[in-house]
Amino acid sequence: MPSVMGLLEERERDARRRVEVLQAELREAEAAWQRFVIARETVGEVLAEPDRGRDALPALSAGEQAVQARTAVPGSVVPHWQEGLAPTVLAPDYRRIMHVLADGDTLDCRQLAVALGLERVPAKVEGVRSKAKRLVSRGWLTEGRPGLFSVPAGRGGGS
Repeated sequence: MPSVMGLLEERERDARRRVEVLQAELREAEAAWQRFVIARETVGEVLAEPDRGRDALPALSAGEQAVQARTAVPGSVVPHWQEGLAPTVLAPDYRRIMHVLADGDTLDCRQLAVALGLERVPAKVEGVRSKAKRLVSRGWLTEGRPGLFSVPAGRGGGS
């Protein structure tokens, strides 16, 4: 009959092997994830570049030309806000959010959803929340208190 200590050592070895296998899988998954992050960032940068054959717009900086030269369509990357950049560079859903908040209101996501003509159901509200948070992370909106969104002074939200 095997000893208790022998059984425990055997189970410890098995657990250690399992941990090593899981750590290897985690490293592989993290590497794949990083490749996707880099690919997404690279595509975003490429989409933000001006068309190579287009005439330069003299009054705008290179970064402003890059963002304004492209046509915003649903699913477009939200560019980081910079001086002189208008909400017209945003995809339609994001422009609508900026337009609703243009008059200086501070709204939560439920109020935003209603103002956008959406049903006040969790799926729609969460979609609005996701877009508003993305606009905050890119500098277009501020979130004074958690869940309350507004356009920073001087930014203008109209389209």
